[in-house]
Amino acid sequence: MKKVLIVSTSLRGGSNSDILAQECIRGAKNAGHDVEYISLKSKNIQYCIGCLSCQKTGACVLKDDVVEIMDKLKHAEVIVFATPIYYYEMCGQMKTLLDRLNPLYSADYAFRDIYMIATAAEAGSYVFEKAYNGLQGWVDCFEKANLCGLVEGGGIDDPNAASAHADVMKNAYEMGVNL
Repeated sequence: MKKVLIVSTSLRGGSNSDILAQECIRGAKNAGHDVEYISLKSKNIQYCIGCLSCQKTGACVLKDDVVEIMDKLKHAEVIVFATPIYYYEMCGQMKTLLDRLNPLYSADYAFRDIYMIATAAEAGSYVFEKAYNGLQGWVDCFEKANLCGLVEGGGIDDPNAASAHADVMKNAYEMGVNL
């Protein structure tokens, strides 16, 4: 059993990436994992101001919802980020969160395995490459962590449409089971 944290970064109602995140949660729980879920909806997340104080103190000078989120990320063994794809990249709120996690670099973090679930209106693996590579850049900064996999939900655009894509739902469920 692993301690799993699933972070849904979409702010849209009927979010397809969140629907897939929920399916991943179902698979992870059925496999016996301890699963926690965080949605960035209604979270106050400020932009990193680049002061680098966190490198000296281990804490961010900004006091917002990232403080609690970062603590949960630090203690999770497995992290799954779910994001919609905007302009062939992860959504802005996910990138903003990743930027704010700078204090974790010098921390004794537990996470080892990082995964991504992504949805996009356009289909094709090329649609997800830049977002996955962007997450890889973040993971590369943590020598004990590895980027382990991606569920691609291409061709899914209308709100609440993901559940009609049985193949992608199955992939999200299986990701959860195999964490």
